[in-house]
Amino acid sequence: MTLTQLRAFLLAATLGSFTAAALALGTTQPTVSELVRKLEVESGLPLFVRSGRRLVLTAAGHELLPWAKRVVDGVDGAEQALEALRGLTGGVAAFGVLRNADYYFLSNLAERFHKERPGVRMRLVGQNSVEVAEGVRSGELEAGFAVLPIDDDGLSVTPLLKDEVLWASADPSRTTAPMTIEAIAQAPLIMYDAHFGWSDPTRRQLAERAQLAGLRLDPLIEVENIETALALVARGMGDTMLSRAVANSPGFPEGIFTVPFAEPLYDTIALLTRQDAALSPATTELVRMAKEALFAYPNAAAESQP
Repeated sequence: MTLTQLRAFLLAATLGSFTAAALALGTTQPTVSELVRKLEVESGLPLFVRSGRRLVLTAAGHELLPWAKRVVDGVDGAEQALEALRGLTGGVAAFGVLRNADYYFLSNLAERFHKERPGVRMRLVGQNSVEVAEGVRSGELEAGFAVLPIDDDGLSVTPLLKDEVLWASADPSRTTAPMTIEAIAQAPLIMYDAHFGWSDPTRRQLAERAQLAGLRLDPLIEVENIETALALVARGMGDTMLSRAVANSPGFPEGIFTVPFAEPLYDTIALLTRQDAALSPATTELVRMAKEALFAYPNAAAESQP
């Protein structure tokens, strides 16, 4: 009695024919039939009644079935356990990163992960949180960091950290008092994430506040990345908003002043995974390292969760 014979018997009994079992095993119908026949010869008992279009188990077949399933499941489980261990020395870890990942100490994530798991390939994908959420939802990414709010259909969302959003201007007179939505509506706006526009989570929060106040926000200039927006602000062409992580970064341009919002505004960073989907060992390890890097950010809000 061999594992191959038991697997052929189990599939034939479950699927109802040698042909279907052969298809599942990637072999031919005569091969499966012969494997089962040898099992019957060696046991001295018929396992199927071969009549009609569907195989019918005999009493001996019914007796063998749960044991065959237990053996096959046990071997498959052992193989999966070993494959999981191999996952930390091979395979691919696919993870979505934040738009401003470098400002949250995530810039050396790839280097650190590669040093600890040199056999694992990495895919660090994404710019905007909308893009990260869609990548996780579609299965292109196993997990990712995103700023809330996002469309959470099909996703599990775990908030991790809150970072305050500030108003930035090269004109000190526009940063002497906390910024209100009414003042923003009158300001020369420079906005980044031009591709995603007002679906970007931070811009979306601002748009919702304006809507509640009966106001409309029309950017003077829209660009794709925050560095370009800051360069324009530094030249006095308009104002923008940014997270405190950006404002506290070493490369933040001189001559730009910041002020909080009158009604505090926050970027809430969350971990996204697909609902009811288990992460691979490689991605689980990458998520662990990414969390450690994220919580190294010194201005993390007190309610952040490790």
